[in-house]
Amino acid sequence: MLFLREAAARINGEDWPDLAMLQGLLDEAGVSVASGRPLRLVPAGGKAPYELRVYESAELECRERNWHDLFNVLVWLAFPKAKAALNARHHAAWTADAGAGRGAVRDALTLFDESGLVVLSVQPELLQLIRDFRWKLLFWERRDAVMAGMCFLPFGHALCEKMLSPYRGMTGHALLLEVEADTLALPMTELLSRLDMQLAGLLADPQALQTTRQLAPVPVLGVPGWYGDNVRAEYYDDTGYFRPGRSSRRAVSNAVRKTGSKTE
Repeated sequence: MLFLREAAARINGEDWPDLAMLQGLLDEAGVSVASGRPLRLVPAGGKAPYELRVYESAELECRERNWHDLFNVLVWLAFPKAKAALNARHHAAWTADAGAGRGAVRDALTLFDESGLVVLSVQPELLQLIRDFRWKLLFWERRDAVMAGMCFLPFGHALCEKMLSPYRGMTGHALLLEVEADTLALPMTELLSRLDMQLAGLLADPQALQTTRQLAPVPVLGVPGWYGDNVRAEYYDDTGYFRPGRSSRRAVSNAVRKTGSKTE
């Protein structure tokens, strides 16, 4: 979660950041909701539904000294356009359903917002191994290729919170994106900026994330470098965690192909 560390490094002082400090970071970065109104942090406890309040009033509820909400702010700083697009989709889905429960679209949006993962790869066959639930082949036998040509970026703030106390069974729900090699070589700040714009366009598409099955489950403790215990081949033999999955399950690739520095 190096990119979140970069965002967190802007926080001054040794104590927990208060809302005013976090608001200053959002203002400095120019973070806004889909309408263009600047995002404002407010104490929790409003009567309006959470996502509607963000979209209609540009107010993001944030509890003091709460890891879940702090990570949410950090993800807004890292992916401001994508988070705004996700919120706009939530509002559109809520309006279409007239508030009658979440429905499949809002379930998918919520799952990505809370437990989302973005997986970048220069080799499409590595992404296919995720779709096929070939975890040992991917994370162990193709380990060098994964470390050289893939990038796993947490998007969901609940997933970030869970990484504070990792546990067997932790799962991210991923969008899988194919990229050119020079994209992964970009400085993290530039990579995030490009990815943020790409994700915003993807999430704004009404055809995207219509169901949770369009997200690929990933046992994140198997990702090389994410967890100290996964340096042994037998670690990946636990099929209770590294499940083979059902052959009928399909995840949408949402592949991004680039030629040079231009997005096709």
